[in-house]
Amino acid sequence: MNVELAPVVTLRNGAKMPLLGLGTWPMENAEAAEVVETALDMGYRLIDTAENYGNEPGVGTAIKRSAVPREEIFVTTKFNKQWHSYDGVEEAFEASARRLGVEYIDLLMVHWPVPEQDRYVDAVAGMAKLLADGRIRAIGVSNFKPTHLRRLFDSGLVPEVNQIQLDPLHTRPDIVALHREHGIVTEAWGPLGRGGALLQDPTITALAEKHGRTPAQIVLRWHTLVGNVAIPKSSHPDRLAENLAIFDFVLGREELDALSALNAGDEGLLDADIFGH
Repeated sequence: MNVELAPVVTLRNGAKMPLLGLGTWPMENAEAAEVVETALDMGYRLIDTAENYGNEPGVGTAIKRSAVPREEIFVTTKFNKQWHSYDGVEEAFEASARRLGVEYIDLLMVHWPVPEQDRYVDAVAGMAKLLADGRIRAIGVSNFKPTHLRRLFDSGLVPEVNQIQLDPLHTRPDIVALHREHGIVTEAWGPLGRGGALLQDPTITALAEKHGRTPAQIVLRWHTLVGNVAIPKSSHPDRLAENLAIFDFVLGREELDALSALNAGDEGLLDADIFGH
């Protein structure tokens, strides 16, 4: 079966990451196994999970069942604060790889910086050995703010991806600019907003009508055209197909700018200085 695949972005060390993937929170293992296998059959190649989601075994089951070769699937997962140390990262990797049933992980991420613990710099440093050994293909962080990233830079560490909460109402221009300056790919979690109000915005619904698309497709296409990797979450086959079917149309510069202009600041964002696990 011929399927359409998302375009890819090449990370600094050469790994190729799809611009659109599937987020798996809050699926349980049985659902994750079913949904991820369906998504892979449809053409999804980026699958995002985490230790904290509790569904790595289900994702691993789907990867094992799928007819898609392992080397064509970009698997990302994240580890919790208890592993924030140079040696702890290796334990985190081994536990996630075991639960996923894989020999390597394409992108391993610090899930939250947890600054009161102040060990995230050591955690990122620990991933360098995993990268050198080929056990991971890229080093990532998640939910890092500019202050956290600068701590890494001061230690000579630059992750390849930062997965952050981002949508047209929260475009995070300061952190995205910092990413570009240092060659870090921006990956958006919650790319369609949290709760659905975003998709009812008049600017978005008007563009959806103009292009004959759904509001969700307009927003996801905005993400990929401005340079974000997006990982929308869905378990419904029709929605999975809809989310992936966005690469056969484009939004013009004025349209992209109109969507970016919806930015309302940081209200509603989870604060990584306070929240984290």
